[in-house]
Amino acid sequence: MKAEEERMMDEIYGEKKSMKVETKTETFEEGKKEKNSKVSSFIPLFLSFRPSFLIPFFVALIIWLCPHAGFDAKSWGLLCVFGATISALIVRPLPSGAVVVIGMTIANVLGLVTIQEALSGFGNATVWLIVAAFIFATGFRKTRLGERIAYHVIAAFGGSSLRLGYSLVIADLIIAPITASNTARGGGIIFPVAEGMAHAFDSRPGETANRLGAFLMATLYQGNVVTSAMFMTAMAANPLVVELTKQTANLRITWLQWALAAIVPGLLSLTIVPLLVHRLSPPAVRDTCEARALARQKLQMLGALSGGEKLMLAIFVPVLLLWITESLHGLSATTVAYIGITGLLLTRVLKWEDVLEEKGAWDTLIWFGGVVMFADKLNKVGLLKAFSGAAAGLVAGWRWPLALAVLLVIYLYTHYVFASATAHVTAMYPAFLGVAIMVGAPPLLAALSLGFFSNLNASLTHYGTGSAVVLYGAGYVGQTKWWQIGFVLSLIHLAIWLGIGFAWWELIGLW
Repeated sequence: MKAEEERMMDEIYGEKKSMKVETKTETFEEGKKEKNSKVSSFIPLFLSFRPSFLIPFFVALIIWLCPHAGFDAKSWGLLCVFGATISALIVRPLPSGAVVVIGMTIANVLGLVTIQEALSGFGNATVWLIVAAFIFATGFRKTRLGERIAYHVIAAFGGSSLRLGYSLVIADLIIAPITASNTARGGGIIFPVAEGMAHAFDSRPGETANRLGAFLMATLYQGNVVTSAMFMTAMAANPLVVELTKQTANLRITWLQWALAAIVPGLLSLTIVPLLVHRLSPPAVRDTCEARALARQKLQMLGALSGGEKLMLAIFVPVLLLWITESLHGLSATTVAYIGITGLLLTRVLKWEDVLEEKGAWDTLIWFGGVVMFADKLNKVGLLKAFSGAAAGLVAGWRWPLALAVLLVIYLYTHYVFASATAHVTAMYPAFLGVAIMVGAPPLLAALSLGFFSNLNASLTHYGTGSAVVLYGAGYVGQTKWWQIGFVLSLIHLAIWLGIGFAWWELIGLW
């Protein structure tokens, strides 16, 4: 009996000992893994980004080796840093805000700008206008007013797949004037509604995508591109266009001027988009009366207008009216926007925490302010004017309408190499505007038309602007089909905005 007890004790002891050894081994291995992960957490970051990090350095080096064309080393060095910053915005080794902060820091450390000059862009009124518009988009999302608007439009018009597509575009158009993030609007507010409608008809990514979802996603994206072009406050890069116009041509564009010039060609493009997408990506489901019923059901679930929604409407409408009537009261668009923000905060539609959590607004503030600073400095040292003068030789002797049309076509299709509307505007807009003015194009016409095409060019690809990340990423439309639709629509946009658009712009006195 004693021998048996000793044997059992040995087994228990051995088991415990084995467990201790295993535990120690596991602990050692976990510690080793943790240590390795700490080391590897740095190494893969550096190694994976090394190709992207090198490109800006090569760009800066190439610019430096080019003939300085009579500019001093300090001015040319600023151009090198600017070129490196823009190339980094294109290849995106880091987020846009981080890229611009690094560029500003390098420019300051090298003595190309003072610290006051480096930070000067953050005091720009246009920069703060775009921040305000982002905050308004937060109000639409938080109160669910944007979602309610979309369901109301669908309940009224969404009886067929084509009409359902129009409903999404109309909902986007209604909230576009005061939501500067087309990603927040198309990808954050309207996309969940469109996806819900697709799911209601058993259309999901994969084999059933063409039942309805593919048509809805392509229509929503292409409509989102057009609504972004129609209002100065409908896309983040539009106020940048306004600011660069002021720096390049000493010309101020008002909110009403932008909206009035875009309204006719914009509405024509919005009329064509669902029809063309319906033809290029025909949905198997044509009768969508159930979508109207579903929208009514969603509205019932939302209930009556909440206090927050009523307040949002009560603030949104006056802000829009004040923007439209700026010439009567003299308040700038930025002042009006912050009157609205003040109203949202005082009525507690938004809490200060909501404002702080709007990362898109603060990220935009950083990269926008830095880009404005670079553009201002390059303009002051005469680099933008010199580049425009050199490029103007390419269309020298041409009549300005033809020269402007060719410049717009080139500007449109060069977006194939840009994954950011902001990078495209920053890199090319001032030069193209300068060239257009030098060949005789009316400055306001050139500025606005380039501004419109700064949005329309995003129709081409699945990386053309922020909302594409969400809508293409949903998986309903393949890349080939997405590019096919985009290219065909780019031709339609050229026909509308260069044809009917030019006639409308002459009618309202732009030329």
